[in-house]
Amino acid sequence: MGNLERFLLMPGSRNDTVGVAPLIKGLKFDALLADKAFDSNWIIDEMNERGALICISQRPQRVLQLEIYMEMYKSRHLIENFCCKLRDFKRIALRADKTDTSSGAMIYAVAALINSKSISTDPRPHQGGVAGLGRRRLRG
Repeated sequence: MGNLERFLLMPGSRNDTVGVAPLIKGLKFDALLADKAFDSNWIIDEMNERGALICISQRPQRVLQLEIYMEMYKSRHLIENFCCKLRDFKRIALRADKTDTSSGAMIYAVAALINSKSISTDPRPHQGGVAGLGRRRLRG
């Protein structure tokens, strides 16, 4: 959890939920962890059809509050941390690439680099937990 599986580049003016359908198409998973931006009836209906757990922080306007699994929802920070690690690379943070193809290639390359750094070849046991970097979400 917390590693890049797929991503979709979208204009900043688009609603976040528009990109969900192509991202989850054909992908099998047991739960969806998301923030309030993804509290949408069609997403919740899709998760119910798949039998996936719904771990979405709900908007206060929702009439019927859904049960969310807080212990699982707490793991959402791993996704946020990964996005922060991506933004540590100036070219991604500043969106310096001119085309979607080169931006996508850079994101995949950096994701591979991040994942390779997280695999330890040190024979000593790992000390400590996940390091959190407090920055804004990656959008795009």
